[in-house]
Amino acid sequence: MLVFETISAIRQYLASSQTVQSVGFVPTMGALHEGHTTLIETARRENDIVVSSIFVNPVQFNNADDLARYPRTLEQDCQRLDAVGCDVVFAPPVAEMYPEPPALKLNFGELETVMEGAMRPGHFNGVGIVVAKLFNVVQPHRAYFGQKDLQQVAVIRRLIRDLSFPVELIRCPTVREADGLAMSSRNRNLTPAERAQAPAIYQALTLAHDLMHEGQSVAHAKAAVEDFFSQKPSFRLEYVEIANADTLQPASEVLAPGQTAVCIAAHLGKVRLIDNLVF
Repeated sequence: MLVFETISAIRQYLASSQTVQSVGFVPTMGALHEGHTTLIETARRENDIVVSSIFVNPVQFNNADDLARYPRTLEQDCQRLDAVGCDVVFAPPVAEMYPEPPALKLNFGELETVMEGAMRPGHFNGVGIVVAKLFNVVQPHRAYFGQKDLQQVAVIRRLIRDLSFPVELIRCPTVREADGLAMSSRNRNLTPAERAQAPAIYQALTLAHDLMHEGQSVAHAKAAVEDFFSQKPSFRLEYVEIANADTLQPASEVLAPGQTAVCIAAHLGKVRLIDNLVF
C-alpha cells in the first residue's frame, strides 16, 4: 500500500497507472473502525484500485472543541487499510489541502435548512468543498459513503449532480455494534458508562419504526421518541425527524418502501451522536 501526502504525488501516481479501469474511493477523517473497512472491502470487490483519504477537514467543523477532540490515529489507520486491501492512501496535511482559507461558498438549498444543516451552520459547505477537492485529485469512478451520515450522502449526491462529476455514488449500509450502536469514530470519546447507555439511540429509532409499521402516525412516532429520551436524563435530544430518505425533507406520512428515514441527533456527555433507520 502506498501513502501520499501531496496532491502532485498522488496525481502523478494515479495518472501513471495506465492499466487501471476503475478507481474506487473511500474518503475518511481517520480513526477508522469496521464501518470504514466495510466500505473499503466493498470498493475492493468492485474496482481495480482502491484509494482512501485520511484528512480531518477543519472547514466542516463549526465547533473548535469538536475539531480538537476528533481522534487522530494515522499509523493505526494505515495498518487497518493495508490489511483490508486498500491500494493507496492520501493523507495530506492541512496546508496541502488549504494553502489559504477557501473563499468558495457552497449552499445545498433545502438540505441546509433541516437537521444537520440547521444545527451545524456551514458544515455542509465544508463537506462539499473538501469532497469536491478530493474528487478532483483522485478522479474516482465510484465513491463509497456510509448510510449513518445520511444527510451527508444527500449533499454529495447533489454535489455530483450539480457539478457533473463523473462519479457513481454508492451508499453502503450502516455497520453496527452487537448492541445496535452505529459505529462512529466519535464513539471512542464516550466514557464506559456513556458507552453502555449509547445503544438507546438505536432503540429509539426502532421504536419509531415499529410504531409506524403498526400504522401509527408520523407525529405519534416522533412524540414517542421525545418521551423516550425525556426519561433518559443522560441524553439531550437535539432532534428527531422522519423524512424522505433522499431529500431529507420532513415527511408527514410513511413513504414508499425504502424512502422513509427516521433520523436522530443527541448529545451524550460531551459526544454528539447521530443515527438513522431507513425503511
